Amino acid sequence: MDEICIQKVLNGNPEEFRHLITKYKDMAYSIAMSVIKDEFLAEEIIQISFIKAFDKLHTFKGVSKFSTWFYRIVINEAFKHANKSKNEFVNFVETLPAKSPDIDNVMFKLESDDQKHFINEALKKLNSKEGLALRLFYLEENSIKEISDMTGWTDSNIKVILHRARFNLKHVLMEIYKLDRKGFY
Repeated sequence: MDEICIQKVLNGNPEEFRHLITKYKDMAYSIAMSVIKDEFLAEEIIQISFIKAFDKLHTFKGVSKFSTWFYRIVINEAFKHANKSKNEFVNFVETLPAKSPDIDNVMFKLESDDQKHFINEALKKLNSKEGLALRLFYLEENSIKEISDMTGWTDSNIKVILHRARFNLKHVLMEIYKLDRKGFY
């Protein structure tokens, strides 16, 4: 389906690009939010990314899926913006205790909606790479190879980022859960 839309756009029917926008806007937003953590900036990055994809559509060779090619544009734009703004993120690895609490017991007790809320809040607190890697691997169910194609990171780098991200996510979730239980959240 993507190939047909792309070919129609390249043949002079730019209105067909609307189908690609409709199909990929939600995931693009999710990716941008993983990196930027600001909904207005994420929307701006998506717009810039769609414009770039439209302008550079003639360079799309079809070697990978369109989604992979497009998400790489979104990721690059998001990190470019993040580097410009120089947001500082807390590195949880350096300050965590040696013994980690059992997150499974806590998450088991939570309702499904609560789980989604806490996970989304925790992903906002992780650094950009970790949040993006977790979102792409677990929530979007992309393979290591697909993540590598989208981000340009090596397979081993992705595995290291995922390992650190899981560790940090566990501790962030515990902190969020503790605050919520005390009524401060």
